[in-house]
Amino acid sequence: MNYHELLENARTCIGRYCKACNVCNGFACKNSIPGPGAKGVGDGAIRNYHQWQEIRVNMDTLCESKPVDTTLELFGQTFQYPFFAGPVGAVSMHYSDKFDDMAYNDILVSACMENGIAAFTGDGTNPKVMESAAAAIAKANGRGVPTIKPWNMDIISAKMDLARKAGAFAVAMDIDAAGLPFLKNMTPPAGGKSVDELRRIAEIAGIPFIAKGIMTVKGALKAKAAGAKAIVVSNHGGRVQDQCPSTAEVLPEIVEAVGGEMKIFVDGGIRSGTDIFKALALGADAVLICRPFVTAVYGGEKEGVRLYIEKLAEELKDTMAMCGAFSLAEITGDMVRR
Repeated sequence: MNYHELLENARTCIGRYCKACNVCNGFACKNSIPGPGAKGVGDGAIRNYHQWQEIRVNMDTLCESKPVDTTLELFGQTFQYPFFAGPVGAVSMHYSDKFDDMAYNDILVSACMENGIAAFTGDGTNPKVMESAAAAIAKANGRGVPTIKPWNMDIISAKMDLARKAGAFAVAMDIDAAGLPFLKNMTPPAGGKSVDELRRIAEIAGIPFIAKGIMTVKGALKAKAAGAKAIVVSNHGGRVQDQCPSTAEVLPEIVEAVGGEMKIFVDGGIRSGTDIFKALALGADAVLICRPFVTAVYGGEKEGVRLYIEKLAEELKDTMAMCGAFSLAEITGDMVRR
């Protein structure tokens, strides 16, 4: 199987919302929720993608030719590449019933582990979603990051316990899911968290805590004050709030504010190894990619995930070599043009 065949296979079974496009840029699924599309006018996902394309790389081959090292050290773990599969929940509703969350996570987590990276797993109203994600991560020797919704504290505590028992090397919370109606309508209600509440959550975690959904310097400083070890610069793919800026637009100022003091991930519209390079040049430590990994699972299961990882890896290595960076530490801001 090659990547083109993976996409062709996915189109036969991924459902009516996602089109398994050659490039996942938000156009074909615009304003389609359920499904992968963005909220409101639907330009959030589109803007994320296009802003990365507005950043260009500065080629420089006047340097010694040597092997490219893409190794990333993070929270005591060594990864082959500086990218991770992003979390997704309710796959049978947003895509198709070929997979439920349990089967999806089982494939994704193991395939990512076997190919040198890790998967962030999603969460849902069905408790079995987190339970099965934790089980998949346990089978992968803790090489996964459970991502918990901002529920009320009792539910958060129970799900953090599952993450610890799975041996996960870190745990995340997608704070940007706060606007989802099913959270607001809980008793007691769930959703947004104060700095004090987030600090308590980080303490309950007992393992490195990642706050996902940071889009401002103010938010990054709050996450730092709450004890988060890392943040994900993310607007939830444009799915929770209309008319947000893109992640590429806000990343540099967030890096300037908290870079070096906590790990910084970024997601949203990153679709190639060259895009990954751009994000690292702007100061991110690593990136998350979500929707194309869904396509990879639907199109080829574990083989599909391997193919996509290899595609990203080769594109990243090629860009690094052509810009004169032979390790992640050698990627610098002057290697891109905004």
